[in-house]
Amino acid sequence: MTLPPVPRAARPRMTLPPVLRGARAATTFLTRVPVGGFPYADADWRWASAWFPFVGAGLGAAQAAAWLLVDRGGALVAASVAVALGLLLTGAFHEDGLADTADALGGAFDRARMFEILKDSRIGSFGAAALIVVLVLRIALLARLDAAAPVALVLTQCLSRTPPIWLMVALPYVTQGGSRSRPVAQAALPQALVGSAWPALALATAHAAGAISAAEAAAMVGAAAAAAAFCGVRFRARAGGITGDFLGAAQQVAECAALLALAVARGG
Repeated sequence: MTLPPVPRAARPRMTLPPVLRGARAATTFLTRVPVGGFPYADADWRWASAWFPFVGAGLGAAQAAAWLLVDRGGALVAASVAVALGLLLTGAFHEDGLADTADALGGAFDRARMFEILKDSRIGSFGAAALIVVLVLRIALLARLDAAAPVALVLTQCLSRTPPIWLMVALPYVTQGGSRSRPVAQAALPQALVGSAWPALALATAHAAGAISAAEAAAMVGAAAAAAAFCGVRFRARAGGITGDFLGAAQQVAECAALLALAVARGG
C-alpha cells in the first residue's frame, strides 16, 4: 500500500542552527543586500557578530571588483569608486556611527549630554569633520597602494570588523532604551573567536599567495588591535561601555589604521 504524499504545508521546515543563521542575520544587519530570513531569533542575532568579518570580506571583494573595472581611469578614480560602492552597499552604516560618536565625544562634557547627542539624527561639526577625514584618508591610502588596493580592500574590510566583536565581549552595552544593535551586542567569547578566525584565514591566504608579506600582515593586525584598544579605553572612560554608534566608529578607525599600517609597511 502506497501512502499519499505529505502536503507541502504539512512538511516539517528545516531550520539551520543559530551559528549558521547568524551569517544571514549579519548580512541583513551590516548591509542593504536583501537576503531576507526574517524573523530572526535572539540566538541568530547573537551569532551574527561572528560573521561580521566574513560579510566584510564579501563587501571588500565587491569593492575590489569595482576597482578592477575602473582601474584604467587611474588609482584615485578607482579608490573613489570602490569607497562609494562600499557606502552604497552598507548604507553608510558605520560612517553614521562614526559621525554620531565624534559629535557625542567631541561636543559633550557630561554623560547625560553625550547620550542626548547620540540620539540626535543631525550631524554636527565634529561628525562632519570626522567623516571628511576618514573618507579622504581611505581614498588616499587606497590610491597610494594602487595595484595592491584590491587585496587591501578585502583584507581591511574583513579585519576591521573584528575589533567591534571584542569590544562587545569586553565592555557592557550602555545604550539607553531600545536599539537595533542591542540583540547583536550579546556576543561572547565563542563569537569573538569565530569572528577572529575569518581575518586570520584571509591574511594567511593572502600571504600564501604572495600578495602580502608576514610583516605587512602583522602590521595590519597590530594596527587594528591598537585601534580597538584605544577606542575601548575612550568608550569606557566617557560612557562606561559601548553603544551601536561606538561599534561603528571602532570599525572605521580600525579600517583606517589597517590601511595606514599596510601602506607604511609597504613603503615605496
